[in-house]
Amino acid sequence: MEFKDSDKGKQQLQENGEQTNEIERSKIGIIRALLEREDPSAKEVDDLMIRRFLRARDLDIEKASAMLLKYLSWRQDFVPNGLISESEIQNHLAKNILNMQGFDKKGRPILVGFASRHKPSDGTLEDFKRFVVYCLDKICAKMPKGHEKFVYIGDLQGWGYSCSDIRAYLACLSILQDCFPERLGKLYIVHAPKLFMTVWKVVYPFIDDNTKKKIVFVENKNLTSTLLDEIDKSQLPDIYGGKLPLVPIQDC
Repeated sequence: MEFKDSDKGKQQLQENGEQTNEIERSKIGIIRALLEREDPSAKEVDDLMIRRFLRARDLDIEKASAMLLKYLSWRQDFVPNGLISESEIQNHLAKNILNMQGFDKKGRPILVGFASRHKPSDGTLEDFKRFVVYCLDKICAKMPKGHEKFVYIGDLQGWGYSCSDIRAYLACLSILQDCFPERLGKLYIVHAPKLFMTVWKVVYPFIDDNTKKKIVFVENKNLTSTLLDEIDKSQLPDIYGGKLPLVPIQDC
């Protein structure tokens, strides 16, 4: 969880690469007052987090405040110790489902996830949720100064119905959108088989409009060229024609 004192939060707003205008600053102050009145732990929430939730709700103070309060309550219940330990999710980590390596041309860290490495039989839905939270916490902790978002390459090579887990996909989407808003910078979906589109039609209605704008399906014939438009070859994972080997997220 991203807790810092308020002065540091304000300084971060000034130093962060994305500009905060006066309207946002004013609304951040209003939301902070609302939050602290409802939840004492909100005093430690930094201004960058408030801004992300505010932007996720199109600068609507009431909706952003409700979203943040719900998140704080969820966090206390789901991650009571402050973090998910690797011992809780060993089964998922052993499959190297999620990997990190390199940065795009905007300086955002790059993640690569292999959907075929997850099976519904790998564990309970709660186990998978813990794995997702562990990964997102790890990503956020590794975020370079001045950046808040990451780029995700969702690789569906080898994916089939035996890998399909709609409940897990929807759970991941909910955690990303409701608990880590404005963290996803771009999602490239690569090597998508035709079979996947059946599942996509089920998941798509649950994706909010802000997230939909960040999703790109990449054809195999254009894969390397499309990625190189946004990622320098020196930073691109080697499996896509770049120079960097992938590193499992637990080893980052």
